[in-house]
Amino acid sequence: MKKVISSHRNFVLRIAKDEWFKQVFSIKKYYPGIPRRWKPNDLIFLVKRTDKGDSFVGYGVIKKFIERNKLSKAEREECEKMGWRGALIFSELYKFDPPLPIKETILGGLKVRGRYWHGYPLTDEQVNSLLEAVEKSCNIRKVD
Repeated sequence: MKKVISSHRNFVLRIAKDEWFKQVFSIKKYYPGIPRRWKPNDLIFLVKRTDKGDSFVGYGVIKKFIERNKLSKAEREECEKMGWRGALIFSELYKFDPPLPIKETILGGLKVRGRYWHGYPLTDEQVNSLLEAVEKSCNIRKVD
């Protein structure tokens, strides 16, 4: 994998429900509830609770962010009901098998736990370390 050195921003988003996990990888779309200035080419690492604790399950590159008021009526109503701010559309999305436990990465020593991972910013150094760890211990599948 190539090293990330960019002016783009990198974040962790934590997927709380199994149905949302399946949805992200089936439609390459995520509905964030946290305020960020989402931009094309930002890198998003996806985390989900597993039997080994919170683990990285994949990552994606943002294609675009669609604000809630610009979504279809049905999507907009769902976003309003759930407190989501819009939809992240991924240009590229990768799934890890098996998931990589956070405690086995450069982030393992941080005091961040559970829901506090949601929206956590990552440095380029952390991203490069995570990509190296994933490459060594996981099968990476590009989602079409």
